Amino acid sequence: MRAALIVGVLAGPHLSIRMSPKHVVFKKVSRDKSITIYMAKRDFVDHCDFVDPVDGVIVIDPMQLKGKKVYVMLSCTFRYGRQDMDVMGVAFRRDLFLVTRQVYPELQDKEKLAHTKIQQKLMRKLGDNAFPFFFEFPDNLPCSVALQPGPSDVGKKCAVEFEVKAFCGENQDEKIDKQSSVRLTIRKIQFSPEDSKVVPAAETTFEFLMSEKPLHVKLSLPKETFYHGEPLKVNVEITNSSSRNIKNISVSAEQVTNVILYSNDKYIKSVAKEETDDSVPSGTSLKKEYTLYPLLAHNKDRRGLALDGRLKHEDTNLASSSIVKQEVLKEVQGMLVSYKVVLRMTASGTVGSSEVSLEVPFRLMHSKPEPAKESESDDMVFEEFKRAYLKGVVYGDDDESPTEA
Repeated sequence: MRAALIVGVLAGPHLSIRMSPKHVVFKKVSRDKSITIYMAKRDFVDHCDFVDPVDGVIVIDPMQLKGKKVYVMLSCTFRYGRQDMDVMGVAFRRDLFLVTRQVYPELQDKEKLAHTKIQQKLMRKLGDNAFPFFFEFPDNLPCSVALQPGPSDVGKKCAVEFEVKAFCGENQDEKIDKQSSVRLTIRKIQFSPEDSKVVPAAETTFEFLMSEKPLHVKLSLPKETFYHGEPLKVNVEITNSSSRNIKNISVSAEQVTNVILYSNDKYIKSVAKEETDDSVPSGTSLKKEYTLYPLLAHNKDRRGLALDGRLKHEDTNLASSSIVKQEVLKEVQGMLVSYKVVLRMTASGTVGSSEVSLEVPFRLMHSKPEPAKESESDDMVFEEFKRAYLKGVVYGDDDESPTEA
């Protein structure tokens, strides 16, 4: 899933790369068979200093087109609320990026428009009616993210979505005919940057009324970045010199999602929690490691969780931590996702009890895969563009695409 040709699929909680001697190419055909779109990948990586370009090939049927032109559009859209909701005539939708290119008739020699080796191979294989397209992302766009709707919610969830759309018409501004168009939801994702040497830690001292000595608490993690599916180790040290007794100790991993377009809403959801029977009586101490498992599988029906895909797809995880470049305005990101570990406990004494808490941030991300070796072979395997679905989920007629605006 890297520039040129790394074709991968997400499997389970990890992002894995499927290695094959043949190129895997995804395709989707319009209902009237006038347009077929071919793309070598569905997920595009933001490497922080550059983003994988979006490239592919369109095959046309000149008889079906009847003299119409063919266009390809790449869009990034922020949606909030249902499609039919609006306030004072303003829909809960904003196009963060939108660009349209004419593919046919080609505006210059199509051999010069083929920017990648996979496009050249596809054009050789698919014949004279194959035409390439190529887009580059600006460096200020967010990654794909969606808030998980509740089981009873109806309509569009809050999401940042990317879409490639191919369509035909007399011009690019006329109403698009669904029969002669193809819509593909792609994802823009980030892998973990090189692991920093930062070790998240926090410690503090709590003083209580009627107690001569304090309570000292330290919370730390072995590293800053954890991968999807990886156990989260949490180290807790409590030195209780106070006159109070410490009980009801719990450790949780929490996802914080800031919706910064339109609403400025904030969602804080626990994605993994351990409630313990541990206690630290007055004059004693505790040093212990706890293990948390922040997995989507344990949070399937939780409303308001941020995901990196769609709940019904088997290659979906909890949303990765947002990494925003310093020069980019946060407002154009739509949603920002971060994570923290929170330690909570109750300090009880003769004059009542107090809740005590401490937290440290961490990152939850996909590990960076090894680059795939690009084969010189022209052998290809064509697969339908739709993603693998969870068992028992029915695939709709045009379910891969976002809801029509």
